[in-house]
Amino acid sequence: PDPAERRANLEYFEAMMVIGGHMGVRTFVTEAGHHRPERPEAVEYHFQEPVWEQMVATGRQLAALAERHDAVVLMEPFFRGFLASAKRTRLFLEEVGSPRLRALLDPANLLEVNDLDEMFGQLGPHIDCLHAKDRKLHVDRGVPAGQGDLDYRQFATLAARHTPHAPFILEYVGPASFREAREHLRNTLRPARG
Repeated sequence: PDPAERRANLEYFEAMMVIGGHMGVRTFVTEAGHHRPERPEAVEYHFQEPVWEQMVATGRQLAALAERHDAVVLMEPFFRGFLASAKRTRLFLEEVGSPRLRALLDPANLLEVNDLDEMFGQLGPHIDCLHAKDRKLHVDRGVPAGQGDLDYRQFATLAARHTPHAPFILEYVGPASFREAREHLRNTLRPARG
């Protein structure tokens, strides 16, 4: 809610677009962030009407910066923040109304509030990238692919149908877990043999 902090964040984002432009990077990813008021309010802060209006205005500013730097910004929804569902993310992108703001879908981030059909049904035309991690239901922290409750067969099927050119990026992996997650994803993506 602090205009100076919001302005500083946009300036930082523009600086990253400038640096990225020198490196041939034109796609940037962000989440909406979090704000916790000092006192709890009856309506969660990120669901208040003035916050929606401010976020749309800020999204339009971000889109203008992306236009200036020939960039695209992918918004990554997360069930405990402003972009709390696939539908809310779609509505936000449509209201901002710029091809410079798109979506990165990480189904594990929305598993608590949307099923995979809803995610792709709402966001399909807006998705430019996919994160491949997992999450157990009713748990905040994600885990490597194959270690949670996400149906990766359905995820891969819907991704192939709705976003065939969007890259999959493994997330929440490290030296000890990346091979297992990669193999889980590869096995899921392989066509079933008769």
